[in-house]
This record gives sequence, C-alpha cells and structure tokens, in this order.
Amino acid sequence: MTRPSDTKSRIQEVARELFLRQGVQHTSLRQISERLGITKPALYYHFNSREALLRSVVQPLIDELENFIAERRPGPPEELLADYFDLAWRHRDVLMMIVSDLTVLTELDLVSRMLAWRESLITLLVEPGAGPAARIHATVAAGGLSDCVVQYAELPFEEVKTAAVEAAVAALKP
Repeated sequence: MTRPSDTKSRIQEVARELFLRQGVQHTSLRQISERLGITKPALYYHFNSREALLRSVVQPLIDELENFIAERRPGPPEELLADYFDLAWRHRDVLMMIVSDLTVLTELDLVSRMLAWRESLITLLVEPGAGPAARIHATVAAGGLSDCVVQYAELPFEEVKTAAVEAAVAALKP
C-alpha cells in the first residue's frame, strides 16, 4: 500500500519534471494526475492548487537559501562561493525551471525575496564600506555562478564547480 507521503513525493517529482520540460504555465494538474495514474481529486487531496504544488517544489530551495544567508558570516570568498555553488547545484532543476519560466517568481511572490538574498550574498562578499565597483564585481560573481549552474547543468559537477568558482573569485578582483 502506498503511503500518502509517498504519493505526495511522487506528485512533486512528476510535477518538477513536467514543469521543467514543459514550463509551469503549460503544465496542468490534469497532466500530472494522468501521468501518475491517479485521479485529479486524489492530487487535490495533497495539493489544493497548482500554486500550492509549485510552492512545494520550490520551497526546499527557498528554505536552504534563507538558512544559508542567515547562518553565513563574512569569510574567505572562495569558501562562500564554493558553498553557494553547492547549494545552487543541489537545486539546479528548480533553478532551471524558474529561469525557463520567470512567471514562477511572480506567481510565488519571490522577486523581492530573490533580490534580498542576492543583496545579502553581495554584502557577505564585499568589505564593509566598499564602493559601487566592489559591489558590482560581487554581483557579477554571484550571478555568474548561478548562471553556470543552469547553463552547464549537464556537465560533471566538479568540472563546472571548479571553473565557475574560479571565475567568480576572479570577478571579485578590481
């Protein structure tokens, strides 16, 4: 017998796959339920809306990113960027889903939160009182690192991490 939590996980897994392949806006709850071989009411038992299902798929990234930002203190940029890369890589499917369908940010009201997370990351990368040039370099470093996770997701982890972190650290230099 399948436990409800197993069904819920299966729904999230299929939704993640379809959201990534077809885009969030082009994936219906009917498609998800048909793919799983369950009724739409069975799906609604676990998620009362497509937005709730989408949020459940994105929430682990949100939680981990918020914890990452809250727990970090300024330190060696190489370490911070390497750890940030690891976080992004773990959630690359969700990041790819968001990048391929930016309406997700609006639908889940994440635009201001994403900008705040980026700002926090930049603050961790630059010295207090640093000028605009240092902040711009940090923005390029953080953004470029995230972009590499999405752009090169099919390449081996170590290959992408090594090159991306080296490039991000180089971007920090004036």
